[in-house]
Amino acid sequence: MNTSLTLVIVIVIAVLGLGYLVGKLITLRAGMLRAAAEAADIDTSGLGLSDTGPTLLHFSAAWCGPCSAVRRVVDRVCEELPTVAHVEIDMDDNPEAARRLSVLSLPTTIIFDADGRPRYRTTGVPKAADLRSALEPLLA
Repeated sequence: MNTSLTLVIVIVIAVLGLGYLVGKLITLRAGMLRAAAEAADIDTSGLGLSDTGPTLLHFSAAWCGPCSAVRRVVDRVCEELPTVAHVEIDMDDNPEAARRLSVLSLPTTIIFDADGRPRYRTTGVPKAADLRSALEPLLA
C-alpha cells in the first residue's frame, strides 16, 4: 500500500509539472508571435533610419554612464561596415521615440533593416561581434 501511494503521488506531481511546462511554452510562443506582429507595426517615421540599408540606432542620455561605451562600440562597427547607418537618439530630448519603440532602460540598441523593421535589440553595452553578426545578413 505504501509503494502504490508513493507511485500515485509521483505521477500526480509529474502530470502537474508537465502541465505547467506546456502552459509556459504556449504562453511564451503566443508572446513571441504577438511581439513579431507588433514589431511590424512600429512607426519609425522621423527616426532618421536609412532606406538603403540597415540602421544601427541606440538610445542614450547625458546622465547615462554606459552610453559612451555603446557609442564607441557602435562607431567601431559602423567604421568596419560603412554601409550601415548610425543614429543616436537622446532619450531626454526625444521621449516620444523612446515610447514608440518601448525603450525602458538605457542604453538600448536596435538594428533596423532597410524596410524599417527592427531585426535585433539589446540593452546594456553590446559586443561588437554580436552587432556584426546581426548586421551581416542584412547587408547580403
